[in-house]
Amino acid sequence: MSVVADRRRSGGLEREVLAVLATAGTPLTPAQVRAGLDRDLAYTTVMTTLQRLAEKGATTRARVGRAFAYRMADSATVTARQMHGLLQHGNDRAAVLSQFLVELDAEDGALLRRLLEQPDGEAL
Repeated sequence: MSVVADRRRSGGLEREVLAVLATAGTPLTPAQVRAGLDRDLAYTTVMTTLQRLAEKGATTRARVGRAFAYRMADSATVTARQMHGLLQHGNDRAAVLSQFLVELDAEDGALLRRLLEQPDGEAL
């Protein structure tokens, strides 16, 4: 199989895995995800796909016994990770953050000030 065809198949598998997680509504182990797929795959293939999705920020995971249970990352988490990744790649973080603040409307600026005043990890 060509490298391109292999990549397409991999992307398709990621979409299938995400679909299984989305319909489950609860965290699933790799074995549970494998059981929910419409094709017979090795456990290690499903586990590797889930690990890659976690590395990309598309899923979150928590240890359950000796395995991890995976779930879809919520849109706020995905967006925050994307923003963080973009900030990491900027040459001048202060300039990037300053420009971000300039572009916020008054309501979002006030919300950001309130969030910054909260103790670490607390949401409004």
